[in-house]
Amino acid sequence: MAKLALISGASRGIGRAIALALAQEGFDLALLYAGNEEAAAETKRLCEGLGARAALYCCDVSDFALSGETVRRVLSEQGQIDALVNNAGITNDKLLLQMKEEDFSRVIDVNLKGAFNLIRHCAPGFIKRRQGRILNISSVSGLMGNAGQANYAAAKAGLIGLTKSVAKELAPRGICCNALAPGFISTDMTASLPAAARETLLSAIPLKRAGEANEVGSLAAFLLGEHAGYITGAVIPIDGGLSM
Repeated sequence: MAKLALISGASRGIGRAIALALAQEGFDLALLYAGNEEAAAETKRLCEGLGARAALYCCDVSDFALSGETVRRVLSEQGQIDALVNNAGITNDKLLLQMKEEDFSRVIDVNLKGAFNLIRHCAPGFIKRRQGRILNISSVSGLMGNAGQANYAAAKAGLIGLTKSVAKELAPRGICCNALAPGFISTDMTASLPAAARETLLSAIPLKRAGEANEVGSLAAFLLGEHAGYITGAVIPIDGGLSM
């Protein structure tokens, strides 16, 4: 029986790349999305083209009760969840003195609290079976900070603390929890950057190129696979050397 991975923010970019990498490794998929149903359906189609079973679930992960309802629905329809990927994230970049309270709170609620919500609802099943994998998608911004991203960097840094705390709590039950910290990755989100800003970013990266979403997906698939059972509490940059 194939293992099932629940992935939030699965409609495009890094989330889609992780879904495809896991489909290639034989996982079935529960794909969570917040608003872009068309993109989520394309992810589902691509995963099914690789032989995976895939199902879509619309969920605002910042809502604790709705997250719980969604996890219970997945369990009811799929039987069990073997791996959780917290990838859902938004940006609302502004300099600190221009940032409103709601700009800060919404990013924290989706990017950080959303991960807590899904972990909290998935953990009982993991604990009961004494197995499970959790992967949180943080960011190089959470390691280094970034001007104009106080909300995003705070949320992604919080994910690192959440990862390490969950790893320590759940390790005695055989459950691994890790984080990836991607740097500048070629996605729809970064494609809209002005050329000058893109060149400035690339010049700061030792490898002098953007990363590809499938490179993140491949590393995620390894951490969620059978050969990574002795890795927990790790925060792995995938940033071309930017944070070193």
